Amino acid sequence: MIITRFAPSPTGYLHIGGLRTALYSYLWSRKNDGKFLLRIEDTDLKRNSKEAAEAIENAFAWTNLSHDGEIIYQSTRFDIYKSYVKQLLEEGKAYKCYMSRQELDELRASQSADKIRPHYDGRYRDFTGEPPSGVEPVIRIKAPMEGEISFVDGVKGEVHFNVKDMLDDFIIARSDGTPTYNFVVTIDDALMNITDVIRGDDHLSNTPKQIVIYKALGFKIPKFYHVPMILNNQGKKLSKRDGALDVMEYKNEGYLPEALLNFLVRLGWSHGDQELFSLDEMIEFFDPKNINKSASAYNEEKLLWLNAQYIKKLPVDRLVKELEFFDVSVSDFSRKEELIEVLRDRAKTIKELAIMVKNIVDEPINYDEKACKKFIKGDALENLEAFKQALRANGECSSASEFEVLAKKFLEVNGLKLKDLAQPIRIAMVGSAVSPSVFEVLNIIGYQNVIARIDKLLNHKF
Repeated sequence: MIITRFAPSPTGYLHIGGLRTALYSYLWSRKNDGKFLLRIEDTDLKRNSKEAAEAIENAFAWTNLSHDGEIIYQSTRFDIYKSYVKQLLEEGKAYKCYMSRQELDELRASQSADKIRPHYDGRYRDFTGEPPSGVEPVIRIKAPMEGEISFVDGVKGEVHFNVKDMLDDFIIARSDGTPTYNFVVTIDDALMNITDVIRGDDHLSNTPKQIVIYKALGFKIPKFYHVPMILNNQGKKLSKRDGALDVMEYKNEGYLPEALLNFLVRLGWSHGDQELFSLDEMIEFFDPKNINKSASAYNEEKLLWLNAQYIKKLPVDRLVKELEFFDVSVSDFSRKEELIEVLRDRAKTIKELAIMVKNIVDEPINYDEKACKKFIKGDALENLEAFKQALRANGECSSASEFEVLAKKFLEVNGLKLKDLAQPIRIAMVGSAVSPSVFEVLNIIGYQNVIARIDKLLNHKF
């Protein structure tokens, strides 16, 4: 069984790079009828944030990336970690190091002066003397002193690390007894039976240390997949300005979770020339072996395009529900289907759609000054008054085509052109000269409200 995990630290918001990693892990487990687990790596008690942990869970709920089982919090597992530290000490695979901060600083200064890689020199590796007083020891694991550590990465292929170039007897427990990152990650991945670790390639240098721990404890080593970073268009690390936002900020900006996931899955992975993927299709086609070896560039225009495609095809009821997040309620609006159908092709985000909906559903409070100066002049108000009378004489119009037939007849009788009437009507209906088809708008607003809005503009003091 394939078991994957996502293991964020709750020291800040969940950004889209983290969400992409979670998505890849989720897809791979679901494709193989496996399990996808969520672990909160909150051992850094000083930096942890309860709000950040909740934000991670909220992001998962919004994007529908359901995890299996209970969430595991590392902060509740210190006794487990201490038991494995004790085991390694008893087996002679780890030892107490009494090196003081001053000694460590002096060692590093000396190594720097000699232009060699800063590393621990192993002075307490086989120490049998009397421990120095007043020094609380750290616990170091006995790492291999020569050779190489290698593994086959599912994305990068064969990876080799020369031990002398990058490894020493690294710390697995600090002087206060708290375990270190690489130690607890290895313990938890092993105890959670994680078979496949999919994570950012910024963790690649952690892998040899974790392999040392796996071997020391006799744990099975999982398959690793290190995913290249998401960069901006200049090839640099994403900043907030580039899109490295809290995942929930995308909701606030009007993006749909389906569109965001679709965007992220394509940042580093592809399936032919297909651009739009349902979640079921992602699960069917995804294989981490097909993740690109090179970094991907964030493209906001592509995300907007994808979001617009989902707005165009989602059911009306779903879009109505999404609008409620922006305090726009049209669930009881009699012409909500016509309203959504007329506007959905014009919106790139739900936020934009909400503004357009409000502009039609809500009676204008004020009128665009530039539009009024340009179009409410000459005989414009007289023409509006005459059109209002024509509406009353005609009686109820129940479709866009009926409004159009009436308007064309009115224009013909009065020797006018559509441009003489359309823009003043738009201003009366929505407060500006910008809207979808004027006849569609009239139909959505409804016969009685059309007359009322014309009256309001006619009574407005310019």
